[in-house]
Amino acid sequence: MTLNATQWLIALLCAFMVGLSKTGFSGVSIITVALFAMMMPARESTGAVLPLLIVADVVAVTAFRRHAVWSHLWRMFPWAAAGIVIGWATMRLIHDDNILKLMIGVILIVMVALQWAQRLRPLPTEQKPASHLYAAAMGLTAGFTTMTANAAGPVMLLYFLAVGLPKMEFIGTGAWYFCIMNWFKVPFSVQMGTINAHSLLFDLKLAPLVVIGALTGRWLIKFVDQKAFEALALAFALIGGAKLIFDGWPHF
Repeated sequence: MTLNATQWLIALLCAFMVGLSKTGFSGVSIITVALFAMMMPARESTGAVLPLLIVADVVAVTAFRRHAVWSHLWRMFPWAAAGIVIGWATMRLIHDDNILKLMIGVILIVMVALQWAQRLRPLPTEQKPASHLYAAAMGLTAGFTTMTANAAGPVMLLYFLAVGLPKMEFIGTGAWYFCIMNWFKVPFSVQMGTINAHSLLFDLKLAPLVVIGALTGRWLIKFVDQKAFEALALAFALIGGAKLIFDGWPHF
């Protein structure tokens, strides 16, 4: 893929933010989806972002692997996998890049709204069971959004809030969830051609920035007002989602 100097600078910044998002600044991940989808064709952007997310997942799992609550993960995995298959089938049916931009833009705006909703709720102090119906609905939604737009973060945050996971279990469970689901998506992305030799070479150039972002996030979170930082990122993500809808809508 051919990018100009400005696009390469944006790509490097996005890679840094991908790493940052896995170590405390979760809202930042949404803006990277919008920026990548604006820099390159929407379909190819999903495949370009996925390996970068996996690199960041490895760092997050290494740091928080002992804090996962596997009972929640086992409950979600089958439904999330089904959602990924549905998302893959949807992307196979849609060949118009403008329609994909429109779809990703709508997903991003919905995800931003969900992220804002969870920010308004305090973290519960005790765990509570979630119904199988709720787990199924959230799993399907997360699977579909992660396959089509790499934007399942707010859905999972809402689920983890609903079941009342403590802070460290919240982070550790999320780290394992996204790591496993992102690896599960790889064969589907390869089949669609969104992950290929060219995209992997592109990701290889950006991977060091992902690691630097993750390490920076672990250090920075101690000093930065996270709520203000994420609020700004979400505002830009909202603008990015609106831009994608604007680009796709006239041609739909």
